Amino acid sequence: MATKQTSAEKRHAQSEVRRLRNKAVKSRVHTSARKYLDAVQKKDKDLALATLKDLQSELDNAYRKGVIKLNAASRKKSRMYNLYNKTFVAAAAN
Repeated sequence: MATKQTSAEKRHAQSEVRRLRNKAVKSRVHTSARKYLDAVQKKDKDLALATLKDLQSELDNAYRKGVIKLNAASRKKSRMYNLYNKTFVAAAAN
C-alpha cells in the first residue's frame, strides 16, 4: 500500500517540476543569445538577423510561460536590436 503524501510533499514535488521546466526555458534563451552574439562578432549579417529572430521568439515564449517578466524580455530584445543596428545598419551608412 502506498504511503499517503502530505500537502507539503506534494507542493515540493510540484515546485521541483516547475523549477526544472523554467530552467530549460531560461537555458534556451541563453543559448539563443549566445548564438546571436557569436554571429554579431563574426560580422555575419544574415546569420545575425536569423538568430535575432530566434532569440526574440524564445524571449516571447519565456514571457508567455511566466519564466521572465515582460520588462525583462523587452529590455533584452531592445538591447539586442540596438547591437544589431550599431553593428550592421550604422556601419552600412558610413
